Amino acid sequence: MKKTFYILLFLFGGFISLKAQEKTTTFTLTANFSGMNSDMGKLFVAIYTTDSTFLKKNYRGKIVTIQDRQAVAIFENLPKGDYALSSFHDENNNQKMDTNFFGIPKEPLGMSNNAKGFMGPPKFKDAKFMLEADTSIAITVN
Repeated sequence: MKKTFYILLFLFGGFISLKAQEKTTTFTLTANFSGMNSDMGKLFVAIYTTDSTFLKKNYRGKIVTIQDRQAVAIFENLPKGDYALSSFHDENNNQKMDTNFFGIPKEPLGMSNNAKGFMGPPKFKDAKFMLEADTSIAITVN
């Protein structure tokens, strides 16, 4: 009886340890941007985790340099889950996305899955992707 108890205890402890390791596993997301018209300014990149915060409050953000009309943003230590990424090319380097009178962006944009909006910005569901391993994605900014 004691042997059975210890075997079960050992197996249960191993199972809990495995679950704890799953929760702490993190991944790296590499976003490769292309399509910019020039190397002027910077590329602002934001990553989102939920529909309710998409394009409102980012989970993480970076400002990256553009070289040869391309840029790379690397996000490390991301847990497994759904993510969506947005970016804009701040061509005039004023550190904000310029819009016209109607609120339509005047500077080039890029979204994960190269999602496009219809009569407004794209939806989270169109831009989201599942991160469950180190991943590299390509985004066209235009």
